[in-house]
Amino acid sequence: MALNIATLKTRTITAVIFAVIMIAGLLISHWTFFLLFSVIHFGCWTEYQKLAAGIDAEYKEISPFHRYGIMVAGWCFMLYFTTDAFRFGTLSVHAMGWWLGLLFAFLLPITELLFANTISLKNIGYSALGIVYISVSCGLMTDLMFFPRAIDETGSAPELAGAVRRTAAFQPVIPIAIIACMWINDTMAYLVGSLIGKNPLSPISPKKTWEGTVGGIILCVATVALCSRFIIFLSGSPLIHWIIIPLIAAVTGALGDLFESKLKRMAGVKDSGKLMPGHGGFLDRFDSLLVAVPFVWIYVQLFMK
Repeated sequence: MALNIATLKTRTITAVIFAVIMIAGLLISHWTFFLLFSVIHFGCWTEYQKLAAGIDAEYKEISPFHRYGIMVAGWCFMLYFTTDAFRFGTLSVHAMGWWLGLLFAFLLPITELLFANTISLKNIGYSALGIVYISVSCGLMTDLMFFPRAIDETGSAPELAGAVRRTAAFQPVIPIAIIACMWINDTMAYLVGSLIGKNPLSPISPKKTWEGTVGGIILCVATVALCSRFIIFLSGSPLIHWIIIPLIAAVTGALGDLFESKLKRMAGVKDSGKLMPGHGGFLDRFDSLLVAVPFVWIYVQLFMK
């Protein structure tokens, strides 16, 4: 596969603009982080529903409450994983996520029974897959922005006595590391595959090669491990973590990329959307991240508490 300079230039320019927006959202505050991933959540859901409708025309006929209600229900995972830093006066966003999630869990089946022409288990399955694929990942990413994990504490002051509050400092080291792994792996895989790639990785995505995929994973692990020795906020953790995390992220991210490619092929489209020239839509940009986050989150909970 020859290196296409024009394509590389387009991808680079749009990636730089995108990176600035991402970095601002990730670093300014916990609110901008939450807003950024809320936009990602709803953007991915919109494109996912279009792909599902392209795969199965019956999914186009779901009721508006199903279409938008399932998005909001999924967003409740993000609300639930917030900490006490997210409050509007006495209103806790964490508690709002819990109760709103319960409300939608109750209302969605009822409205489906009352207003849908037929009850389709396939349509329910497509929406359930979207919850696991998109919403759970965004929720876990929200949890990781307060690593070390938020701790449930009972207030000791009289006005807080008996109240359980999730407290932690905003420090999105792990989320930034995961996103960096995705970008490094994607860029290195593209460059290595363009220069020496000969063997197609999968019929699902024929432009990707084994050489590019393996090269991207190796260079991702090496780059993050090397950076961890010189970047202060990474050097506080043992080196082994900055070898295993990029390895997990790169491998599972590659699987996420193939999964989204399979969805697009089944739906008969080239890109999931038109968010970025040369990069496609939300799902095209975050397909790897959505699959990688749960696996990294599990590793963090088991070995980095």
